[in-house]
Amino acid sequence: MIGTRPAPSAPAPLAPPQSLLVAHPKKPAGTGTPHDPFIVDWARNDSENPLNFSTTKKWVITAQLAFCTWTISFSSSVYSSGLASLSRDLHVSNNVAILGISLYVAGFALGPLVCYFHCAFLLLTMPLDLRADGRNRLVFFITLGAYTLFQLQGCLTTNNIYALLSCRLLTGIFGSSPLTNAPSQIADIWSPQQRGLASAVYSIMPFLGPIIGPVLGGITTWRLNFWFMFICALLSLLSGAILTPETYAPVLLRRRANKLSKQSNNHYVSIHDRNQSAAPARNLLTAFSRPFAFLFTEPIVLLSSVYISIVYGTLYALFAAFPIVFIEHHHFTAVQGGLAFLPIGVGILLGLASTSVQNTIYRRTMETSQTGRAPPEARLHQAMVGGALVPIGLLWFAITAQPSIHWSLPIIASTLFGMGISAILQSLTTYLMDAYPLYLASAVASTVVLRSVCAAFLPQLVPLMFARLGDEVAMGVFAVLPLCMPIPFVLWRYGRLMRERSSVAFAFSQDPSETNEIENKETKMA
Repeated sequence: MIGTRPAPSAPAPLAPPQSLLVAHPKKPAGTGTPHDPFIVDWARNDSENPLNFSTTKKWVITAQLAFCTWTISFSSSVYSSGLASLSRDLHVSNNVAILGISLYVAGFALGPLVCYFHCAFLLLTMPLDLRADGRNRLVFFITLGAYTLFQLQGCLTTNNIYALLSCRLLTGIFGSSPLTNAPSQIADIWSPQQRGLASAVYSIMPFLGPIIGPVLGGITTWRLNFWFMFICALLSLLSGAILTPETYAPVLLRRRANKLSKQSNNHYVSIHDRNQSAAPARNLLTAFSRPFAFLFTEPIVLLSSVYISIVYGTLYALFAAFPIVFIEHHHFTAVQGGLAFLPIGVGILLGLASTSVQNTIYRRTMETSQTGRAPPEARLHQAMVGGALVPIGLLWFAITAQPSIHWSLPIIASTLFGMGISAILQSLTTYLMDAYPLYLASAVASTVVLRSVCAAFLPQLVPLMFARLGDEVAMGVFAVLPLCMPIPFVLWRYGRLMRERSSVAFAFSQDPSETNEIENKETKMA
């Protein structure tokens, strides 16, 4: 999203404030009439362009988005640490209690639908002036505000299992917005050359949050866990309201165009709106269907979504497997059982350290490129390494999960698994950022929907698999799945061909000026 043309100014009977005008070396396009308005675009060093924010401000925004995503994912697993006491206190079976995990994660899959319907309501009912107030922040305040309220409602209904489960589903639905929207906001403020570390820090949060949940949840009671989830949600809402501004370039340019039009007798329009269709309902239908269409029409999105879903679902399956292996078979206490998840978190952080190596490879690829840019496939080295570490770690865990083998060996294996999933998610997230700059949020929404479905249902199957197949065979099944699907290597070999045949993916062979134009029009639909 690198702006290439500054916003034009034009003489008018009522001249707008100089703060709204940007120096332009050439005559602005248009004549200032309703049928031929002046076109508003970014200047090269425009201070209002999110790409030109200071590094400190960018990292503050990134940290807030990461914390918000951590909060959402953390709440999915902290619930699991109190399943036994919850079942006892509310007089329900363990299968009913575990629905609180499945319903919450299933809400992530339903959430994009709710967000799109919400955008439909805003688009079709709000005045034109209010539509320019900022899609990111509007969706943020409404969805995360509802998420916080339902977390509070969950705290107040802890004596009724049906009300509690309903709140878990609703919090999952409204909590999905940061998972789909935040990656696009990171792409708004970081250029492709700079976003490697920032996207890596953000991308590990959907995995790191669920790991910390059982650790902290095992120390307190399950009722206190609900209050802790509410406090984290409230902090995310308040920090987002204070620290994270609107970053969506079309909205910001639309605001500028509206101000210029109001304070002069001329007509201004954002460069993103000059060819805008006058049929918002039709535009909405297209936007609504795009994430689901991508799963069937975009091989890169489909393969990435399937692979991430397998890895993500395996992580949630471990939430049901670890209590069996360590508490039932190795006789860990509840607190020790929660601490058993920490090595996965350590592995995730070690995987984050590999980002520097990946960024070095990416920069060298840029330096040797004739266009000064690197193809999206240059982001896949981490995923290929992670694709080897995940099955190795799971096979090691499966072989050493027997009660007769010391518990330290499966613990070490889980660290390798954590390193692998961290590398995979970092790599594929940045790969999608580079491959789909125009439709990033739709591509991310596709992966969120599919991975959430897997994460919702796999924990329900684990107890049955361990009972019927045994520890070794059950864990071996999860190890074989990623081993049989070397998707990062497939994308490395055939990704360019897939992009060239796609009408929406980024084509690396484009002229650099065309590339800048595409990135400047990056669209977020969630």
